[in-house]
Amino acid sequence: MDVLVKLSQFLLSLSLLIVLHELGHFIPAKLFKTRVEKFYLFFDIKFSLFKKKVGETVYGIGWLPLGGYVKIAGMIDESMDTDQLKQDPQPWEFRSKPAWQRLIIMLGGVTVNFILAFVIYIGMTWFYGDRFVANESLKDGVWVISDDLKAAGMQSGDKIVSIDGEKLVRFDKAQAKMLTAKELVVNRNGVEQELKLPVDFVKGIIEDKGGKLIVPRMPFIVAGFEDNSLNKEVLKERDFIVSINGTTITYYDQMEGFLKPFANQTLPAVIKRDEVAQNVTLKVDKNGKIGVAPAMISNKDAEKLGLFKLTTNHHSFLESIPIGLQTGVDQLVGYGKQLKMIVNPDTGAYKGVGGFKAIFDVFPNTWSWEMFWSITAFLSIMLGVMNLLPIPALDGGHVLFLLYEMISGRKPSDKFLEYAQTVGFVILIALLLFANGNDIFKALTGK
Repeated sequence: MDVLVKLSQFLLSLSLLIVLHELGHFIPAKLFKTRVEKFYLFFDIKFSLFKKKVGETVYGIGWLPLGGYVKIAGMIDESMDTDQLKQDPQPWEFRSKPAWQRLIIMLGGVTVNFILAFVIYIGMTWFYGDRFVANESLKDGVWVISDDLKAAGMQSGDKIVSIDGEKLVRFDKAQAKMLTAKELVVNRNGVEQELKLPVDFVKGIIEDKGGKLIVPRMPFIVAGFEDNSLNKEVLKERDFIVSINGTTITYYDQMEGFLKPFANQTLPAVIKRDEVAQNVTLKVDKNGKIGVAPAMISNKDAEKLGLFKLTTNHHSFLESIPIGLQTGVDQLVGYGKQLKMIVNPDTGAYKGVGGFKAIFDVFPNTWSWEMFWSITAFLSIMLGVMNLLPIPALDGGHVLFLLYEMISGRKPSDKFLEYAQTVGFVILIALLLFANGNDIFKALTGK
């Protein structure tokens, strides 16, 4: 059932993005009286799941959910249909239109992608409010999970002051900013320290399955037991572990390495069960563990425990506009930085490039409209940026040739555009194979 929920969100988001992107091409094409022969959601190789001709356009749904397309008359595109180019140009064809009209048609898709993302962020700010954990409210700092971050010198209990010189106000922005950061300033026991992050910092995170870098410090609440746990009869789920062997345990991260010297021993402990403190004895196994898993509690529960302050700012629709726009700009700039890291081999970020499975895995197992719209907005930005890359088979490639034509006054020949499209298509296939190959490799190796 969880897989069906994820799949439903994935397909709905993908379909929405594809249809709106292609509408971005379709609408200006029709406005400029350019014939659109096909409008397809997904690819219809060999056959279609549905198709219907309305006027001069065939609308359909293909069976291969790798994208979609509009087939515009007189344009060399991914269909590689060059038969019409052997005839004299017709007034309704793309190639007969002025360069500025062709440019608008080609930029229509990515324009819609960016507009969609900004509209979603504005709508989410207005409907859900602006909710975040105030960084300054993390009175005892953060729990450092990433080994690579520890290697860079960060410790659990550190309070993040700034990232790349920018003061951190919202804790929920920390992880994304740290992925592309070069330096951090942390407050450790009242003293500020500067930590330098290596250029290949992100590589280690990717190889560690791209998990969390840091989270708010959490109390040690029992969530479950390992199969060979020696304490199943002593502890229960939702127990708070307050102290072990006389040492107060305020946060789970304090347990890291704490029990190793007590392997194969029995230790006195204090737990809190249903708000009542109890004395128990815990058995430590040969590996220095007590065989329990910690619970990650919700933000609301953490706030009730006084771990941090959850701030919610509600805004009118007009107030939501600049906030939503700024969120979109921040996401766009952040994705641009990530893309820059990917093309730099020294960072190792290319190892984290994923295909459709990676996108599928982003969606939660339970239906959440808030998460759905947030993910869809970011994917819309990704789609817009990727389509602007100057690769001939993408919108950016067409735009590049059109700008050349407008500046030089010379239009590339149809034969040149045909060859360029073929090269671009090969590049796209290679990128597609690389991204989805990464997904397969990670699934097979667990890395």
